[in-house]
Amino acid sequence: MLLDGVMLLWFLQVAIAVLFVAIDIRRTPEATVMKWGFVVITAFSGLFGALLYVLSCREPLPGTHEQYVSAKWRQVVGSTMHCVAGDGIGILAAAVITSRLGLQPWAEVLCEYGFGFLFGWTVFQALFMKDMFGSYRESLRRTFVPELLSMNAVMGGMVAVMIPWMTNTMPHPGPGEAAFWFIMSISLCAGFLVALPMNWWLVDRGLKHGMMTVRHEQPAPPAAGTAHSGATHSGHLPTAAGPHLPGDGGGGDHHAMDVHVGRCALVGMTIVSFLVYGAGFAIAGIFGHLTM
Repeated sequence: MLLDGVMLLWFLQVAIAVLFVAIDIRRTPEATVMKWGFVVITAFSGLFGALLYVLSCREPLPGTHEQYVSAKWRQVVGSTMHCVAGDGIGILAAAVITSRLGLQPWAEVLCEYGFGFLFGWTVFQALFMKDMFGSYRESLRRTFVPELLSMNAVMGGMVAVMIPWMTNTMPHPGPGEAAFWFIMSISLCAGFLVALPMNWWLVDRGLKHGMMTVRHEQPAPPAAGTAHSGATHSGHLPTAAGPHLPGDGGGGDHHAMDVHVGRCALVGMTIVSFLVYGAGFAIAGIFGHLTM
């Protein structure tokens, strides 16, 4: 079958892309959680993820990472990638479990949403970012709303592809079949694209971080980081190169996000995020089957 050939090529290019990113990113002065995020997103998307890594995070020349990742679009790619990687792990884990329980598709989607959000929020966001906020509790508080808005967009894009494809495929593929992982991967890629505009807004308002730079040695020559004086320092603490993550400017121990958003704007965008999620659900119901 044609689809079998397409899936074979897909998984081959995924394996090649993951191998490249996993090896190459070790030399990139990026935060560890972001490195893992790029490996995970590449496992979902193959060469697309590898291309994102090269264009948005890979240091082109020694000592230029701070300046390179400071571009707004690269910050947004990092924010979206971080979200989709964490949420995607939770979503896939829930999908494997719920596929064995015989739940209705709509119930599976809600379980995947809940587990994906909890894992993305409590682990990939709050736990790995706790040093930025001083404590895990504060990190949980500060990352809840940004993660919720981003997750709504991710799931809205994902469910609009996943449910129609899964429910119109006979027999329905399960975790033991390649088609299951192929469909979930393409669906997560769709979620990534839908989440990009939301993450642009979140990064622009300082509600989410993007790329960061971590150097374990003294910074490169001054010319390499002129645009971001003080954005990199020795040791193990990450510093954010983006416009809303300047750190403390003096190489201190605490780095917090600089938030620029009013309550009304935040409530409005929260509503928009749920509308995106609802639109994905509506598309799933129109072109697929939410009850079976």
